[in-house]
Amino acid sequence: MSRVIYFEIQADDINRAIQFYKNVFGWEFKQFDNVEYCLIITGPDDQRGINGGLMRRIVPISNRHDPIKGYICTINVSSVDDYCKRIIDSGGTIEMDKMSIPGAGWIAYCKDTENNIFGIIESNIESV
Repeated sequence: MSRVIYFEIQADDINRAIQFYKNVFGWEFKQFDNVEYCLIITGPDDQRGINGGLMRRIVPISNRHDPIKGYICTINVSSVDDYCKRIIDSGGTIEMDKMSIPGAGWIAYCKDTENNIFGIIESNIESV
């Protein structure tokens, strides 16, 4: 089977996006050479998860209510409620309120400052 090993976030304002993800999740960003691209470090190498990249949006979004045109990444968090507050305080929005996933935990879908949708999950499954 093939696994997802990397993700990319597109942003209209790279610095604004960096501040959002630093404030909410504590991620680290490293500038890649002299281009508008940053590597995203989401956690230590010895923990489960993947790293990614942040780049300038290639095609502008024509309407802030356009349907999703890509994958949704879901981020494991300790508390959906706490992280929803962090997201709102950092300029993001909650697009789908917290809901139960029977036997798995709680999930919510959110939007960052760059109009990207992502999920957050408070899992009660040890392997997630």
